[in-house]
Amino acid sequence: MRFIHTGDWHVGKTLRGRRRLDEQQQVLGEIVDLARAEQVDAVLVAGDIYDSASPSAPAQQLVNQTLIALGQTGAEVIVIAGNHDHPETFEAYRPLMRLAGITLAGRVRRRGDGGVHTFTARGTGEQVNVALLPFLPRRYAVKAEQIVSQDPAANSGRYDAAIRQILAELAQGFTPDAVNLVIAHLTCTGGRMGGGEREAQSIFEYHVPATAFPPEAHYVALGHLHRRQQLPAACPVHYCGSPIAVDFGEEQNTPVVCLVEAMVGRPATVSDHRIRSARRLRTVSGTLDEVLAQAPQTAQDWLRVVLREKTRAGLRDQVLAGLPNALEVRIHPDFAGTRARVTSQHRGRTPAQLFGDYLEQQGIADPQLMALFTQIDDELAQGAS
Repeated sequence: MRFIHTGDWHVGKTLRGRRRLDEQQQVLGEIVDLARAEQVDAVLVAGDIYDSASPSAPAQQLVNQTLIALGQTGAEVIVIAGNHDHPETFEAYRPLMRLAGITLAGRVRRRGDGGVHTFTARGTGEQVNVALLPFLPRRYAVKAEQIVSQDPAANSGRYDAAIRQILAELAQGFTPDAVNLVIAHLTCTGGRMGGGEREAQSIFEYHVPATAFPPEAHYVALGHLHRRQQLPAACPVHYCGSPIAVDFGEEQNTPVVCLVEAMVGRPATVSDHRIRSARRLRTVSGTLDEVLAQAPQTAQDWLRVVLREKTRAGLRDQVLAGLPNALEVRIHPDFAGTRARVTSQHRGRTPAQLFGDYLEQQGIADPQLMALFTQIDDELAQGAS
């Protein structure tokens, strides 16, 4: 059987205050076109379909239209919640979306209660079992008193043990005469960050080794890390990466979706399909004259401009006049003053991004502090939704 592995769409994500819903629509349209052209048996979406736990109405409309369009290709559509998604909303929509042939999983279930989804591949007639592992927050695996009283290594072990226990229970739903798949949203030990993930769900307390996945799985479809990568394990373990760069930290990533072929008796084979609809993110650096000289070759990109000269009145306006596609303009630290400046480039940035900027300006490198801030911000956002 053949299927598409995608995830980390982050629909509704803005970039320095600039809406990108039109780009996101084009990207998702590419994925629908691929599913139709390849006549795949399934589409697995590995979480973070939204960028926020309370997405806007246009963002929800785009996602719903995309999922329905994928289902209309004849493919089985399976979607799990990521750390950016609102799991209770997934669960609320689960019965309704099932009527459209779409399987949503917002929370972890036992294998007999929807934790393993079984269907028949339309192209080959093979039975397919898919173990569903939506994002599991640390607070559900490690008690609050353990978080504050034990060292991080002990907490990491508890989280690892919880994930292994869940996977072992789900794997009991696998059968030897079927194609057995896992879809999960988490961080694997040794995985490389893509540049736009939330650190609170990516620091070492949340890591699990790729060896935690059942060796009888023909393929493990992962979401959360935005960089396309495969991890060494007894079965094929892959991150598909994000099909659209969500921040300038991801400008070097190649946006793809994975086209996977799996059959009973052998590991899956994977090919990458390049996604080309979104505008490229690019950082340009130099003096004012040097960056303006790059205007012809960067006209179709979203730009982060780093100026290697001292600030002066009207400098930002000069950049924007010559590079209207510049979303961020900053002075290189070698030429900046000692006091942090608050400029219009901060508009549209999340509290966690602004706090990260502050720590960087103060010379503080503390992943635990950043993780705590982001976790509190996430919980406040979900509580308000």
